[in-house]
Amino acid sequence: MLKKHCLFCDDIVPTEQVGNYDKYIGCTCSPGGSYGLLSDSYEAVNTLPYPQKREMFHIISAYIRERTDHGDKLVLSAGDLPDIVKHQDIPVTIEDKGSRLLQYICRHTAGPLEPVVIQPLARSYNLTYSANLQELVYIIDKLQGEQLLIREGMTFKLTEAGWSEAVAAAGGKPLKPCSVLLADEDRWLTDWTEALLPRIEQCGYKPELLAAKDTQQQGTSPLEQISDSQLIIADLTGPASGIYFMGGYALGSGIPVIWTVHRSAADNLSVQPHDIRPMVWDTAEELAAVLQQRLTSQVT
Repeated sequence: MLKKHCLFCDDIVPTEQVGNYDKYIGCTCSPGGSYGLLSDSYEAVNTLPYPQKREMFHIISAYIRERTDHGDKLVLSAGDLPDIVKHQDIPVTIEDKGSRLLQYICRHTAGPLEPVVIQPLARSYNLTYSANLQELVYIIDKLQGEQLLIREGMTFKLTEAGWSEAVAAAGGKPLKPCSVLLADEDRWLTDWTEALLPRIEQCGYKPELLAAKDTQQQGTSPLEQISDSQLIIADLTGPASGIYFMGGYALGSGIPVIWTVHRSAADNLSVQPHDIRPMVWDTAEELAAVLQQRLTSQVT
């Protein structure tokens, strides 16, 4: 895999050519994730005057980190950069920048006083749209003084007040990405979209459907969606070879998987039920109730 210089954070990281853009993987702009930059834009961005880079690049890096941390697929061009920097949602005041740090910790925890490790801190000032580490440290100290944040080395926790403020600023607790894999989308689509997906969303997840036929495209998109998910619900009702593959991929990636199957297909599974323990369901309403109980008590 080729490596390339990320213009916005200066990391040299693995890249992939995807269509007409380069995908930058795991740089400080998107730790554990990736973003895209149009290949034709690289030179135009790289040759910008230094004063313009100094004013813009830390904001672009922070924007990429925040968007990809939300699970968004992001592809930029040189023409996008001025609009991003001038966008009304970009924080300018110390208070607004501190709010972004609180929201980041909130997204990665289930409640107050749950720890989040930010490592390396010296390279994480883009969490607050700051131009340097000194401003990030000042913001952290300020939040601690306001009793919104607890810092223990590289470990951070929100207090009750900090959690409440972060949730309010984000417009409610952010939903966690979830992929729903269907073996027979045509037959069961109405059941899932009308009865099951809304219930899953009520449990704090943002469900997206992924049908077995999508795996026949031989692209990376289905597996990328799974990799970005925090939960997989895999229904085996119908021709399910693709569902087994994607569910197994998720398990191998450390992502929890809930297996389900309609009673009409429960006796025809190609994998023995005791190996995966699927939830057997008769009606969508019944499955919705069982999933809600499971998601609110066992899967976090």
